[in-house]
Amino acid sequence: MTQLVTVQCFNVSRDGFGTGEGQSLERPFGHADPAALFSWAGATASWVNRVDPGGTRGLDDYLTRDHARPPGAVIMGRNKFGPQRGPWPNHEWKGWWGANPPFHAPVFVLTHHARPSFTLADTTFHFIEAKPAEALEQAREAAGDGDVRITGGVTTVREFLDADLIDRMHFAVAPVDLDRGERLWRSHTELLDRFHLDVVPSPSGVTHLLFWRR
Repeated sequence: MTQLVTVQCFNVSRDGFGTGEGQSLERPFGHADPAALFSWAGATASWVNRVDPGGTRGLDDYLTRDHARPPGAVIMGRNKFGPQRGPWPNHEWKGWWGANPPFHAPVFVLTHHARPSFTLADTTFHFIEAKPAEALEQAREAAGDGDVRITGGVTTVREFLDADLIDRMHFAVAPVDLDRGERLWRSHTELLDRFHLDVVPSPSGVTHLLFWRR
């Protein structure tokens, strides 16, 4: 079985930013309004954080349902894990997700600052200093037959793209401009030398970009 390296349900603004400027504990996406980027997903029946019945069906739900299926392993950057910079002041911070993180798989956090692994529910977080190919090798070993998902943030996705290590990607482009922050691209057409693309507008207002390797 072939392991794929994927990006799924990654939200980006119309002008190519995946998050705003000035991330903090109080504002995980900086100056960006999370609702403007993520409301389409939160409205679906299959969204991972839904606690009440209901939600929309259709295209958006199909894509969030695919995202809700646990991968074999996850890779994320330090800034995706939390707002801290530099050496860890302590090990009390366990991520944004509470006692039951939505990953349900081993998570490899890329960082220059060592920290012991820990487990919450069925998710174990490992903190590694590694180049993309090295991190992917560790994640693939942990994933068994499952795929490896790159969850962000923007810098980590760009690093894996620049290393030509990603096979499939789904981006949801929200109809908002952020003007500043962490930019994923100036135009998604930059990727068409390596990927096929389907552009699928949704009634919710977002446009889904589905890339797969040529």
